[in-house]
Parts: sequence; structure tokens; C-alpha cells
Amino acid sequence: MNEPHAALADRIRNEMEDLDRAANRAMSSWIQGQTTAVAQDVYLESVALNLHGFYSGLERLFELIARQVDHSLPDGEMWHRDLLLQMASEQNVRPAVMSQSMIPVLDELRRFRHLVRNVYTFNLSPEKMKGLLDVLPGAWTNLKTELLAFADFLDALAGEERFDGS
Repeated sequence: MNEPHAALADRIRNEMEDLDRAANRAMSSWIQGQTTAVAQDVYLESVALNLHGFYSGLERLFELIARQVDHSLPDGEMWHRDLLLQMASEQNVRPAVMSQSMIPVLDELRRFRHLVRNVYTFNLSPEKMKGLLDVLPGAWTNLKTELLAFADFLDALAGEERFDGS
């Protein structure tokens, strides 16, 4: 088996548990924050931090795919957004990693992560978090399916390369 492709497929599958945990913690903290008046800001900060972690984990996977499979990582001021577009389009050696319909949701998460990194947490908007949490479960279910299908593609590609002698 082609080691880099097989290792990347394994990394994608292994990352699912951490991404699930971050998404679930964000949603759980939101619920807790809505049902208690005591320390509500702490729950909202937990939501923000876990949404940040969720998107950062996805972006790490996307960067690995861009480097190891596409051999091309976007650069420039908008490279984070361009990376999303790259993952949603076919490249020379691979199908799209995710569907085009994922771009708006993930772009909102990307922008929210930027806010978390650059403003005080007490300035974050609970309404913005609610909007993200409303779409997160369905979007994550779809994206997880797409990422696992891409991992299967990498395994198949690694197997073909082994038989071709490449």
C-alpha cells in the first residue's frame, strides 16, 4: 500500500472521534447555558472554544489533503477560504473531498473561528453561535460521510498504486 495515502486515510478516520467530541461538547454546552442562569457566560465560552476546535480540526485535515494529495496548498490573504474551495472541487488526482453545499456552513465556521481568535469572548454573539449550532448536526453528519468516503478513495488509490508498482 502507498504509505502516505494509507496513513492519511487512517488519520481522517481517527480524527472523526475528536471532531465528534468537539461538536457534541459545543452543543451540550449550549444546552447547559440555556438552562442555567448561573455562569451562563462560561457555557457560551465553551461553545465558542469547541466550535473553534471543531473547525480547526477540519482545516488540519484539509491542509494535509492539500499537501499530500494535491501537492498544492493555497497561499495569500484568503488561503483559508481558498482551501475550502479546493476541497469542494475535483483536482487532478482526486474527486472533491466534500460537496459544494458544505462551503457556506464551513465558511461561517471559519469566520467564527477568526472571531474567537481575535476578540474577547464576552464580545461574541450568542445569536451567531445559535445559528451555527442549528446547522452543525446535519452538516457534520453529511461532512463525516463525505470524509469517510474520501478515506475509502485514498485506500483504493493506495491499493491500485501497490498493484501498479508505483
